[in-house]
Amino acid sequence: MYEHLVAFKFNGQFKPGSEEPLIAALLALKEQIPGIADITAGVNVTEETDNIHGYTLGLRVTFTDQEALQAYGPHPAHRAFVDMLEGIIESVVVVDYLIRP
Repeated sequence: MYEHLVAFKFNGQFKPGSEEPLIAALLALKEQIPGIADITAGVNVTEETDNIHGYTLGLRVTFTDQEALQAYGPHPAHRAFVDMLEGIIESVVVVDYLIRP
């Protein structure tokens, strides 16, 4: 299995508190894209730092295998989500790794 972690940083065009439609769209990907074993998404609530970096939304997707991970990016449902970010995203951090037993 493979883990896909994403942190989203929004720009000034994004209205704080407007994350729910994005979270709903992310969670819906599980039913739309083959090979997703599990998915979670939510607003960053960490108290470990002062959050100066501004990453306010997190995503974790567990894929059944590397092929599913590779098919995720170009999938039309994923592309539709990426289109939702047009004009509101400043940066995105992505980490993908093999889950070791």
